[in-house]
Formats: sequence, structure tokens, C-alpha cells
Amino acid sequence: MKRNSNVVTVVGNPVTLLGKIVKTGNHAKNFIATGQDFKPVMLSDFQGKVRIISSVPSLDTDVCAQQTRRFNLEASKLNNVHIITISCDFPTALKRFCAAEGIDKITVISDHKETDFGIKYGFLIEEFRQLARGIVIIDQYDMVKYVEIVKEIADQPNYDKAISVAKKLAS
Repeated sequence: MKRNSNVVTVVGNPVTLLGKIVKTGNHAKNFIATGQDFKPVMLSDFQGKVRIISSVPSLDTDVCAQQTRRFNLEASKLNNVHIITISCDFPTALKRFCAAEGIDKITVISDHKETDFGIKYGFLIEEFRQLARGIVIIDQYDMVKYVEIVKEIADQPNYDKAISVAKKLAS
């Protein structure tokens, strides 16, 4: 498994990301994850729209919950944009979280089984088998247009910049 050199820290301690970090300008790799109903969900299921992929380590943490609530709120303001939150949480935990928090405008999926997204996009943290925090934006033609991997896992991503990029691509 390829280790990449992107430095991500957890409480200041460096962790290892597996896979090759996706880059702006790359063709987006299709990946398969698991929906809250345990059925497969693929990136290609949302083809033809701008997609924001919001990667979070675990919805059981405050920062990840805030990130997911923020994108759920923003989703109603974005036309022709589909937002996907992905973590390695078990699908039943995602379902419980979404029901409790009223998350109903975005797709929330699990990378727990194959870690296909994590490896293909370079977001999988080897030490914890969780995803790094970040955002990937893919246009309607399956080209990667924006990538942010948050350096300190407890920090928030740059929502304003990501939303601005998505709006420009969707218009």
C-alpha cells in the first residue's frame, strides 16, 4: 500500500495517509461505499452533477458533526450540486446520526468495508483506519476541481472556499 507524504496530524502528532492523494485536474476515480441501508453507493450514482465530497473521520466527534450539519444546511442553497459525506463509521451509526440531527439534504455513506474512497483518494489514515478530514469537489464531467485535506484533524475545512468553487462550477 502506497503511503503518501501529505502531513496530517492528530493532536499535533503526524499520522500516515494511505493511497495516492487525488489532485486538482485529475479524472475522479469511481469508488464504492456503503449506504445507510447497507446497499452499495458509487460516486457514479451522482454523475452529471457537481459533487462535494465531505470526508470526516467519525460522526461521533463534534468537529465531524459540525461539518456534516454545515453541508446539510448549505445543500438547500446549491443548485445542481450533490453533497456526499463519507466516513468509516458503520452504516447504522450514520443512520442514527442523520435521524437525530435531521440530516436529510445530503447523502451520508460509509467507507468502512473496503475503504475504497480512502485508498483511491489518499484520505485513509493508517493508524486509525479512519478518513482524514477534507473536501473534494468533482465537476459534472468527473474532473477533480478542488482538494483540501485539513492538516490538523480537529480543525474545520474552508467551507466558504469550497462552496464558492461548487457554485461557480454549477452555474
